[in-house]
Amino acid sequence: MLNHENLLALAKTVAKADSSAPVAYSWNGQSLSYDALNETLRQEFNELAGTYALYRENRNTIFSIIEEVLDDVLPKKVVEQYSDFAEVQTFKQGDKPIFRRKLNGSKRAKQFITRVGLAGIYEVFKLSAGTESFEVPTSAIGGAAQIGLEEFLDGRVDFAEVLDTVMTGMDELVYKEVAQALKASINQLPANNTAVVNGFDEQAFDTLLTIVSAYGVPTIYCTQEFAVKMIPQQAWRYTEAMKDELWKTGRLAQYKQYKVVILEQGFEDETNSTKVIDPGYCWILPTGADSKPVKIAFEGNTIVDEFQNADRSREVQVYKKVGVVAMLANNICAYVDTSLVGQMKTWNLSGYKTVKDYGKA
Repeated sequence: MLNHENLLALAKTVAKADSSAPVAYSWNGQSLSYDALNETLRQEFNELAGTYALYRENRNTIFSIIEEVLDDVLPKKVVEQYSDFAEVQTFKQGDKPIFRRKLNGSKRAKQFITRVGLAGIYEVFKLSAGTESFEVPTSAIGGAAQIGLEEFLDGRVDFAEVLDTVMTGMDELVYKEVAQALKASINQLPANNTAVVNGFDEQAFDTLLTIVSAYGVPTIYCTQEFAVKMIPQQAWRYTEAMKDELWKTGRLAQYKQYKVVILEQGFEDETNSTKVIDPGYCWILPTGADSKPVKIAFEGNTIVDEFQNADRSREVQVYKKVGVVAMLANNICAYVDTSLVGQMKTWNLSGYKTVKDYGKA
């Protein structure tokens, strides 16, 4: 059985690994696949919690490992997801999450800071000699994974899966906060920096690209639903490679030489019925801008606890203090397709037969 230090190192390695990548990971002097790493972690956790008595005895050890893994891995997961347009920082408990930015000349973009929270939309902004700074207030977000006691004891559910479930859920919550902050900030942009149109208007979109081009090379951020409509109209522009790309993906990886980044869509729950990201919004940012428009602050340590339901199932609950602000500027543009705005529900397939319907009399 591994000591605490080695078990923590193993848990972090599993959490950071890509389960879908056919590569080997180095751990404890060995080269192991993700499946081998995960199985090793499963066995180690079963050593600690293979029976209810062991689980009760080692619960605090297990929770401390989950807390330390999330403290180390969750910010990195968020950085990977939002690195192009978000700055992520971690602060100690009680420290004010302050972001700073140097002032640099007349071409500096004027900024507008908006945060969405329980208290509504408000601004925090301070200027000092040569710099500007602002606080990102944080609040607790949480993720939970319910474990049936019987499933836990017979090995059908393990803590490696619990860790992944909770971390994915918390990552989606942060993603939702980012989307809401950007959406709420759009009204603070100059009127010339926004286009609100029913459908995709190539001329209006190109005007926004011209504005952003004054500050750097534009990069386009949107959902897949928006991207499939963002296609130049004249057929003569299409190369054979573009036609092949449209056939394979339904969209173009570039729009008139500018990179298109697809914002990963998520769903609020396991029913896949309600989306996380509003598909009607598209953002155009200058590549290499002196400040990223979204600031994400993690404050303090992760807290892991459990709750026992009336049916004796156990729910592992994880809490983390996170703050998100959108710091938009006049070097950023937004396109709003009103035909997509608010389309948060997936296509209703209730009128179609399911696999269960076949074979019925």
